[in-house]
Amino acid sequence: MFEKVLVANRGEIALRIIRACQELGVSTVAIYSDADSEALHVRHADESVNIGPPPAAKSYLNIQAILDAAEQSGAEAVHPGYGFLAENAAFAAACKEAGLTFIGPLASAIERMGDKAVARTLAVEADVPVVPGSEALASTEEIMKSAAEVGYPVMVKAATGGGGRGIRVAEDEERLRASVRVAKQEAEAAFGDGSLYLEKLLLQPRHVEVQVIGDREGNIVHLYERECSMQRRRQKVLEEAPSPGISPGTREQMAEAAVRLARESGYTNAGTVEFLVDKDENFYFIEMNTRVQVEHPITEMITGVDLVKEQVRVASGEPLSIEQEDVVPKGWAMEFRINAEDPDQDFMPWPGEISFLELPGGPGVRVDSALYQGYRIPPFYDSLIGKLIVWGLTREEAIDRARRALREYKIEGVKTTIPLHLRLLDDEAFASGNYHTGYLEELLGD
Repeated sequence: MFEKVLVANRGEIALRIIRACQELGVSTVAIYSDADSEALHVRHADESVNIGPPPAAKSYLNIQAILDAAEQSGAEAVHPGYGFLAENAAFAAACKEAGLTFIGPLASAIERMGDKAVARTLAVEADVPVVPGSEALASTEEIMKSAAEVGYPVMVKAATGGGGRGIRVAEDEERLRASVRVAKQEAEAAFGDGSLYLEKLLLQPRHVEVQVIGDREGNIVHLYERECSMQRRRQKVLEEAPSPGISPGTREQMAEAAVRLARESGYTNAGTVEFLVDKDENFYFIEMNTRVQVEHPITEMITGVDLVKEQVRVASGEPLSIEQEDVVPKGWAMEFRINAEDPDQDFMPWPGEISFLELPGGPGVRVDSALYQGYRIPPFYDSLIGKLIVWGLTREEAIDRARRALREYKIEGVKTTIPLHLRLLDDEAFASGNYHTGYLEELLGD
């Protein structure tokens, strides 16, 4: 086991990792920008190192500054959390070159699975269903030809990157030509790579992902699925586990497919295999996220497995502490992303000082957050300020518990998405579990 781990992130995920390491008896090093000198993850870590000015490009995305902080503190390993450099193959490789263990997959696996066209090929080789479409395409004419073969409507997608960027929908040839130009420009701006590929657009699909984790001895297990269909502009708003929209048979087939893909790619550490599921429960691989997910707590709540501890253990060379038969899901869990945004003003970010804070509690309630009363939310980073996670024996109990906990959750000084979550809990489609990836935008009129 490591003696000291540097956490290359901020906010609630940095604090989550620090706490897991401390329970394992591992010392922690926090990094922080000038804007985060009073952040809670800095207070809780055993040591902290300032890595630069507030803009992420000059701090949390500055690879050399992070490596220097690791050397200065004597850290043996780096945990990237999610976002920032978590899926950056160059960062993982730089850590290895500097003699540090990257707590995540190998750089080669990040590179393979981060290229969606390559990942698609690996999925086919692993006998995992994929959405009808193409490999990476170089020219507009190749894309037009592929679309004619696949059939409209189609999605043009960036071959690298994620987060919903570089994606456009086209219903016909004219719109496809325009979409290709825009998607290529957006992909080049966001990821430095304008290559695209094509997929058949599935109408009103569910977005379901399977959590996997593997060790260096070749052991890979899945921890079942999460439902992630409640989205706005391809950004997840809330998640639940298990999915209310698939049968036990589909659940097992999807989980087995995720493990096959992880084996095919030689995957180690935690990762998530993402699928789209149509109305007939046909499921199709779309991408793999090579990191811990924002929504990992709901998997922890239904399985009892601490994913972050497992990440640290397997990165240190230990085998998984669980086998597949040990993973027996129980109950129902939901996660509500609390963002400092105003839902009534097109979800405008709302940085500012927390003048009052009261967190919910009680049985089956967990809050992952780095907020405290008097904390000033900086304007430089993602607007996620906390996650409310609830667990119940049944989905109905989880919904009732979530409603009660959200009403208890008091944040003053900034606008948040708590009112939106309370509205969703009273929505008939959500209550029935019968919703899809486009439902929330339809509800909001986006």
